Amino acid sequence: MQSSFVAWLWDWTKSIAVALVVWFFLRTFLLEAFHIPSSSMEPTLLVGDWLFVNKALYGAEVPLVHRRLPAVREPRKGDIVVFDSKEEPIKLVKRLIGTPGDTLQMEAGQLIRNGRRVDEPYAVHTELSKSEGFEMRAKMHDWQVAHLAGRDSASYRPDLQDWGPIVVARDSLFMMGDNRENSYDSRYYGFISRSSVRGSPMFVYYSYDLSSYKPLPFLTAVRWNRIFRGLH
Repeated sequence: MQSSFVAWLWDWTKSIAVALVVWFFLRTFLLEAFHIPSSSMEPTLLVGDWLFVNKALYGAEVPLVHRRLPAVREPRKGDIVVFDSKEEPIKLVKRLIGTPGDTLQMEAGQLIRNGRRVDEPYAVHTELSKSEGFEMRAKMHDWQVAHLAGRDSASYRPDLQDWGPIVVARDSLFMMGDNRENSYDSRYYGFISRSSVRGSPMFVYYSYDLSSYKPLPFLTAVRWNRIFRGLH
């Protein structure tokens, strides 16, 4: 009787150990869950969306040694990207707007890349007349001025809807939220490094309306039409 119990316990221990190893491998090198806490990417991503992030696409980081596996491909303009924040120990999700060597600017809220106006069907403007306060404009100025292209730095006064032209630095990326007047992004804190990129969202696997007044909104306010929705 005792030997059968020991055998049963050993089988369960092995099963759990294998499951933990598989989970660790998947989470480290292939997939990771991510939830949307803010409205910066609306309407593409909504507060309350839960996503699976493809970590292998841009090359997953190997723990402890801080080296990356080979990437399937490099990040492309228009990709939705999950990356490490420059200012807090959290992950963020934004859209990739500029890659190394690109010249970027905005005029009255219109994005211009390499001298051409960019069609952005994903971008939403809720208040084109919105302007930032002195502190935020100074924050934008302090990092952007070093990357200006063909503009007098002495008279440079960037604002939320009007800035640049700036050139994206080597091994750097420029990110912006789709909800342009409600996104704290590269316009303010500057380029992010290629090494801070963690992956790209694949699809929404669960979503519910956090603003709902229904009881237990994670059960009663599920957005069924968003589940398994792909992201572009």
